[in-house]
Amino acid sequence: MSFNGCVLIMDHNQERRLRLEAILSFMQVEWRSGSRAEDHAWLQDQPQNLTVLVGDTDVPLSALLDTFPHQAFISLTTAHSHQPNLLGALTSLTYDELTSLLLQAQNWQPVLVSRDQDCKLHELLIGDSGAMLEVKSLIRQVASKPANVLLLGESGTGKEVIARAIHLLSLQCDGPFVPINCGAIPAELLESELFGHEKGAFTGAVSARKGRFELAEGGTLFLDEIGDMPLPMQVKLLRVLQERTFERVGGTRSIPAKVRVIAATHRDLEQMIVEQRFREDLYYRLNVFPIEAPALSARQEDIPLLLNELIGRHRLTHNAELSFSGEAIESLQQWHWPGNVRELSNLVERMFILCPNQVVQLGDLPIKYRVLSNAQLVARPFDELDERDALSAIFHGNGEFEGENEADFFDFQTLADEEEEPDFLAPTLSAEGVNLKDMLANIEMDMIAQSLEVNDGVVARAAEHLGMRRTTLVEKMKKYGISRE
Repeated sequence: MSFNGCVLIMDHNQERRLRLEAILSFMQVEWRSGSRAEDHAWLQDQPQNLTVLVGDTDVPLSALLDTFPHQAFISLTTAHSHQPNLLGALTSLTYDELTSLLLQAQNWQPVLVSRDQDCKLHELLIGDSGAMLEVKSLIRQVASKPANVLLLGESGTGKEVIARAIHLLSLQCDGPFVPINCGAIPAELLESELFGHEKGAFTGAVSARKGRFELAEGGTLFLDEIGDMPLPMQVKLLRVLQERTFERVGGTRSIPAKVRVIAATHRDLEQMIVEQRFREDLYYRLNVFPIEAPALSARQEDIPLLLNELIGRHRLTHNAELSFSGEAIESLQQWHWPGNVRELSNLVERMFILCPNQVVQLGDLPIKYRVLSNAQLVARPFDELDERDALSAIFHGNGEFEGENEADFFDFQTLADEEEEPDFLAPTLSAEGVNLKDMLANIEMDMIAQSLEVNDGVVARAAEHLGMRRTTLVEKMKKYGISRE
């Protein structure tokens, strides 16, 4: 083989180390072998063409990867995913496998991210949760590469922020970042918006105009909501991505597309391909390097950091201060956030209007965001208005009632029109009388149990099904000893 670099073997496993030394000597590769802390110090002084074979060492592999981003590492145990300077793992100590990985190491180039760029990345993408750290790691890997990136995830998760972060760390960072929402522009105008048009190309084209591809030259073009792009435009976009050239509408001159393309969508493109609403060939052109933007419900530990950031953004607009109590933050962390970060931003702005220059308490939050802990439920007095809400929900809800004692006390009425199904069968009081409180409690417990069953134990959905607040339902469940199961 033509490997001309130096190899450092760091491994406590003596048998494995001796075998590697023998193979490298046979391959006439310069090597150094050890496993102690002095090898860690020696590694700091080595050039960037050093390859490290690392097994069981005093220093964890993850720490070595972070400390020496300019060196290429090959694991002798299990490879760690999403590490740019970890080329792979030797599953067996064979000549062929070692040769292949050493050749990759010789051609490997480090992913260079300056400290300043890394700080900007953390400023743009707020959060230290595992999901966000994973996204930041992927951004660092792909930013300096020319590959197309496809951002996936729910609406409001910050896909454009991720696209801007990729642009910031890319080789095109000095060029423009040009976004376009493919779903917000009428189909008949989208081609002109993307590729531009010549004078007289259509009615109203009184002068030539550059499109987004030209405006983004030397930078990044962000195609937001690519899943909403009409099929005819998908064909034209595919041609540009394949040939890297395009023509203005009404023009004949080919213009090179010197631009990095990042696309984003909240739709399931694979399902759209099955339904023939998205081209499969375009999907694979765009989906070279996918990144999933995590939903806020998957990183609720980031909510305190996001609140601080959003308060800072809205502070100047509203000329006021704002903060959230610990109880309010705890409650917000238990909400499922269907609108993701966008919903959280809207809530912060609403609180600036309702509670300027105040500390937002749990009671200040809109009702749906108030989620009480078990300790708070015990300490909170029972609200008779909540009881009325619950009874109202029972007598205006749908469903059949199968309480244990109702038949002993009531003769149920029948409807004159048997074709209509009643919402609720009104009881007739029998001569023996009735314990109204027990009867209502039985009905209430039965309805709560039914709603929890049909909603798979999800309390929020069961409360909506019963037409009451979630906190009210939680109180009822504690009162009657009902669990979600």
